[in-house]
Amino acid sequence: MLGALKGTHLNGTRKSSRSARQAALPSVHAVAAGRAREAELATLRREQNELHQAMFEAAQVQRRLCAPRDLCRGEFEIAGEMFPVRHLSGDFYKVFGLGSDVGLALGDIAGKGLKAGLWLTHLMGLLRICTRENPQPAAAMAAINRELCEEQPEPAMTALFLGRVNPQTGELAYCNAGQPGALLLRRSGALESLQVGGPVLGALAQATFETGHVTLQAGDTLVAFTDGVVECCNAKDEEFGTKRLAAAAAAAGGAAASRALFSTLGAVLDFAGGRPPADDLTLLVVHRRAPAGAELAARPVAVDLSALRRGPMPAAQARTAARSGIGIDR
Repeated sequence: MLGALKGTHLNGTRKSSRSARQAALPSVHAVAAGRAREAELATLRREQNELHQAMFEAAQVQRRLCAPRDLCRGEFEIAGEMFPVRHLSGDFYKVFGLGSDVGLALGDIAGKGLKAGLWLTHLMGLLRICTRENPQPAAAMAAINRELCEEQPEPAMTALFLGRVNPQTGELAYCNAGQPGALLLRRSGALESLQVGGPVLGALAQATFETGHVTLQAGDTLVAFTDGVVECCNAKDEEFGTKRLAAAAAAAGGAAASRALFSTLGAVLDFAGGRPPADDLTLLVVHRRAPAGAELAARPVAVDLSALRRGPMPAAQARTAARSGIGIDR
C-alpha cells in the first residue's frame, strides 16, 4: 500500500514537473524571439547610421568638387553656394581656371538625391575636358551634350550655364543650355537677362548652341541661379520669382560677391517664411570691383526691370526659355 502511494506520488511529481516545463516553454521562446528582434533592430540602426554617415561624406565630396566657394582674380570677386533639400544635390556650380581666363558653370541635373549626385561627378569631369578642348562655350556645350546623349538608356538631362570671363578685359563669353537666364546688373541700374544658348543637355544629340558675349564693367554684378531659387514658395504658394531676385541682388548695392550672395539668399529664405524649399537652391555671383583709386558714381536705388518683361526673342533663345520652365516676366 505504501509502495503504491509512493509510486502515485512520484508519478504526480513527474507530471507536475513536465507541466511546469511545458508552461515555461512559451515564455522562453518569447524571450528568445524578443532578443532576436532587438539584435535585428540594432543591426538595422547600425546600417542606417552607416548609410547616413556615407551620405554625409558624399555630400562633403560634392561640396569639395564645387569649390572654391570664394575666388578673387584681379578686379573680379566670385562666390557660389548651394543648399540641397536632401543630403546630395542635383544642383552644382564650379569656378575653374582656363589659362588666363576663369571658367564659370552652374547646373541643375534632373532629379534629386543619390541618382543626381552620382551624375554630378561625371559632369564635373566632362566640364573639365570639354572646356579645355573647346575655347568657345557653345562648342564645349555641344561636346558635353553629345557625351551625355551617348549614355544609354537614360542620359542625365541637365540644364547648364557655362561662361568664360577674361579678368583683364571683363569680357564674358557664355552659353545658356536650358537654365533661367543669368542676371547682369549694371552699375547704372540697367538689367540684362543672359538667354543666348540652346536646349537642355542630354535631350538631342544634334542640338546646336550659340555663344553670347557681354562685358562686365566696374561695379557690374552677374547673378546665375537655378530654378529652385525663383520657384521657392511662401505660405501663400507665391513664388519668389525673377523680379524679386533681381531686386534682392540690386539691394546688395554692389557689395562684395560673397556678401551679395548671402544677402540674396537671405531674401529668398525670408520670403519663404519658414516653408522648406521644394528644390535645391544654388547661386553664383560675379562682381567686378572698381580699380584701385577709382571712384564710381552712386548706384541707383532701383533696378530697371524692363529686361524681364516678356517680349520677342530669337528662336534659339525662346527654346531656351521654354525648356527652362521659367518665364522671364516673373
